[in-house]
Amino acid sequence: MDTSNGLEPYQKDKGFKQLIKYFLQGLFYLMPIAITIYIVVQSILLIDNLIPIDIPGLGLLIILGFITLVGYLFSTYLSALLRPFERAIMRTPLIKLIYTSIKDLMNAFVGSKKQFSRPVLVMIQKDPLIERMGFVTKDDVSDLGLSDEKVVVYLPFSYAVSGEVVIVPKTAVTPLNAKSADIMKLIISGGVTSVENSENHENT
Repeated sequence: MDTSNGLEPYQKDKGFKQLIKYFLQGLFYLMPIAITIYIVVQSILLIDNLIPIDIPGLGLLIILGFITLVGYLFSTYLSALLRPFERAIMRTPLIKLIYTSIKDLMNAFVGSKKQFSRPVLVMIQKDPLIERMGFVTKDDVSDLGLSDEKVVVYLPFSYAVSGEVVIVPKTAVTPLNAKSADIMKLIISGGVTSVENSENHENT
């Protein structure tokens, strides 16, 4: 009995599914690379075009050089020049709010006192137990008239650059043994990014 006719549709279907599988695997490998390259290139072009020069890349180099020079000068010689400017800003309510908020945010990421360096697990609800990952940004809340047994925690949102600030008892906070950058990626990615234990990283 010839059964080849019955196997051909099955083999074709199996081959088609295999092609779909390879196609999806291709997307899996190519999409992160393509999107990353696109974002980097568009960011470079956007910065480069801030200075209208016909030579590609020169505008970017000028901006990077200027920022580096400003950082060097104000870190060594010109820091005193900022004080009258900041005092004038502090006397203007609305501008003061904008300036100090941006300055504190920049200081949290790239300043001498980085704030997002203490990843923690925060108990949001006890029964049933619900916990969220975040970062302790302020230990002393006495300036708010609150108990010294409380801390300020920033809770980032997934797939967003925003988040929320909560004040919780210190007993509701559990330190996480992981890198801050890894915890931030885990939160932003919706929990799909893997996190390497700090102790394991140090032992490698």
